[in-house]
Amino acid sequence: MKHERSAAYERVRAARSKNRYTGMDFIHNIFTDFMEMHGDRRFADDPAVVGGLGYLDGVPVTVIATEKGRDTKSRLRRNFGAPNPEGYRKALRLMKQAEKFGRPVVCFVDTSGAFCGIGAEERGQGQAIAESISEMMVLRTPILAILIGEGGSGGALALAAADEVWMLENAVYSVISPESCANILWRDPGRAAEAAESLKLTARDALRLGVIERVVAEHSREPSLVFGALRGDVAAWYDSVASIPADALTRGRYARFRKLGVTNENSLA
Repeated sequence: MKHERSAAYERVRAARSKNRYTGMDFIHNIFTDFMEMHGDRRFADDPAVVGGLGYLDGVPVTVIATEKGRDTKSRLRRNFGAPNPEGYRKALRLMKQAEKFGRPVVCFVDTSGAFCGIGAEERGQGQAIAESISEMMVLRTPILAILIGEGGSGGALALAAADEVWMLENAVYSVISPESCANILWRDPGRAAEAAESLKLTARDALRLGVIERVVAEHSREPSLVFGALRGDVAAWYDSVASIPADALTRGRYARFRKLGVTNENSLA
């Protein structure tokens, strides 16, 4: 399979890089005293979704991340970052707990999509994703979602129905992978680079189209600088929303997503 070079597809390659920092890297470099919590109280624990409690400048925060793993062994255990229904149910359980105790929620998203195996479908994958999106829309506590790598389809959206959505510079956000898109449209996955350009999946595209609020710079920066800058940005974000009443938060969140897709031909050029 041969792909032509394109700026958008280079971002896809960067988002998928085996050397890219993972969700756990962000958790441990931004938050302190992180305590992981397990299980959805229905079926099992899903290692593809990590969640728990941590502190940001002394403020308790519920942190959730999709985790791909770093080497073959860990990636197999983490199912390559493709969550099962129990992963989304675990995340939702932790978000509801955050609402109960008045903690903000920060989600780090890096998944090519939700797992589509037979077992996942039997256990209600579609329902788990729909419930997560639905409940996040009315969650009465601040939510921030940050796409750190791949943001694929409903598997990513299930943890990104937030007050604000940010993307790292080399992250991508799309309803479908470029390869699958090219295969459906042209029966040729080798045209993935062409599909990537058409999908408008880069962080700059998403910002221009109003899908996200911020692009987090990472080009030519040491990981410690990325983590340090992001730590400050997340703290500043929480300071700006901490005093907003819950009713206003949920109304704003609903309005944010309702306006997506309201566009014109010039914005799509």
